[in-house]
Amino acid sequence: MAGFELIKRLFGSEHGERRAVPRTGEPRGACILVVDDSATIRAVIGKMLMQNGHMVLKAADGEQALATARRESPDLIFLDIVMPGMSGFAVLRALRHDPLTRDIPIVMISGNLQATEQFYVQRFGADDFMKKPFGRGEVFARIEHLTRSGRLVVRQRAEVEAPTGEPEHTEAEHAAIPDIAMPDPHDMVAPAATHD
Repeated sequence: MAGFELIKRLFGSEHGERRAVPRTGEPRGACILVVDDSATIRAVIGKMLMQNGHMVLKAADGEQALATARRESPDLIFLDIVMPGMSGFAVLRALRHDPLTRDIPIVMISGNLQATEQFYVQRFGADDFMKKPFGRGEVFARIEHLTRSGRLVVRQRAEVEAPTGEPEHTEAEHAAIPDIAMPDPHDMVAPAATHD
């Protein structure tokens, strides 16, 4: 978690005061799946979303993302492009071909310039894109845009039981999670070509 402290110091703490300001045009209580092989990125986006009253599901790889999306039917998915094993593009195609998940809005994320260019050239059916680094404002601008366009509709869900077992982060670790997501070093490597 020392990396969180460094990022927090570099970007200051002005983001902390903005957390308490309610956002307009953004639904409350959405179930959002965050898919990224970086635990840091999952933690950063998860913290942002939970602070605004959303339920957050997390997946560290493509296979876990597909299983979670099929089982939980989230209202929105944030999906990293560059991941080991199954790439974000492959996950996106699988989600779009599955009747259970094809209508879920998906925001692709990447810090890899080549992956970003590939997204804009091929646009495999994603609803939006965020380039790392990104902060709270960009995450919630995407959510607001999808809500206004009618793509993001938050469904009523039964009460969700609190998870049992050890919490994902200690209180100190949670407090140290910054409000900005930086690219991971592996994002600088070009994604493997897909053959579909």
